[in-house]
Amino acid sequence: MNDSPLADSATEKRENQATGSTEPTSAGQSVLSVEEVDEPSAAVPLVPKQPPFLLRWLSYLIFIPLLGLATAGFGCISLLAGLWDKSGRQQHAIAHVWARTLLLISLSPVKIVGREKLHEHETAVYASNHLSYMDTPVLFAKLPFQFRILAKQSLWKVPFIGWYLNRSGQVPVDSNSPRSMIASLNRGVATLKQNLPLVLFPEGGRAATGELQAMMSGCAYMAIKAQVPLIPLTLIGTYELLPIHVYALHPRPILIVVGDPIPTAGLIGRDADALTKQLYDAISATYLLHTANR
Repeated sequence: MNDSPLADSATEKRENQATGSTEPTSAGQSVLSVEEVDEPSAAVPLVPKQPPFLLRWLSYLIFIPLLGLATAGFGCISLLAGLWDKSGRQQHAIAHVWARTLLLISLSPVKIVGREKLHEHETAVYASNHLSYMDTPVLFAKLPFQFRILAKQSLWKVPFIGWYLNRSGQVPVDSNSPRSMIASLNRGVATLKQNLPLVLFPEGGRAATGELQAMMSGCAYMAIKAQVPLIPLTLIGTYELLPIHVYALHPRPILIVVGDPIPTAGLIGRDADALTKQLYDAISATYLLHTANR
C-alpha cells in the first residue's frame, strides 16, 4: 500500500478534502463519493414517466415479487457459500447469476459497447453514472471479471446484509471523520493492490432527473494512489427502466458504454480533482451522445 496520507500533517490537510458519503444500492450495498467537482450538469433532464397501465400491474403482480424472491433466494445461497468461501469469489459468482436473473425478469437485454476495453487492464477503478436501483444488477450481470465495491461501515451491523458484505470481501467505509474516511479510501487502495478492480458510482446517489450530477473525487484518489487506470462506464436506459420514486418496471434495452481508460501514471493526490473532471466530461459526452435521440 502507498504511505498513508495520515503520516504527516501537511499531507493530511490537503487530503482531508476527500470526505464524502455513501448511498445504499438495491442490494443493500453502496459506493463511495468524495469531494464535489464544481461542474454543472450538461445532460438533458428527463422526466420520470410511469409505465403504461398494463406494465404497472404486471410489475406489481409479477415483476416486483419475482425480483424480491430472486434476491432473497440468491442471498441465502450466497450466505451459505460464505461459510467456506473466504475469498468472496464464489459469492461474486452467485451475485452474477442473481443479477442476470433480475435482468431476465425485467425483460431488459443489456449490450456492452467497447467490451474490448474491459480487457486492456487487469486492475482498474471503474466509475459509472448512477441512474437507478437497477444499475447494480446491470453491472454485476455484465462486467466479465471479479470486482469489489465500497459500502457503509454501518451496514456491517445489519443481519444478513452485513454478513454478506463481510464474507464477500467488500470494503467498509467509515465517514465519521476525515481521518476515518482517508483510512477507508486506503482500504480500497489495498484491494486494488490485491489485483481486484473496484466499481464505484462517483455521483454518490441516483440521478433524480436522469441528468448527470456533480462527481466526487474518491475514485480518482484511489486510482492515483494505486497507480491504476480510471475507466468511465456510462449506463444508458436504466433511468427509463426504473427511475427514482417510480415503483414499476418499464422494460427496455440497456447499454453499458465503456470509455477509454484514463491513465494515472505519475499523478499525485492533488491531481484527483482534475482527474475527476476528465471522468465527468467523458461520461457526460457519452451519455449525451446516446440519449440525444431518445
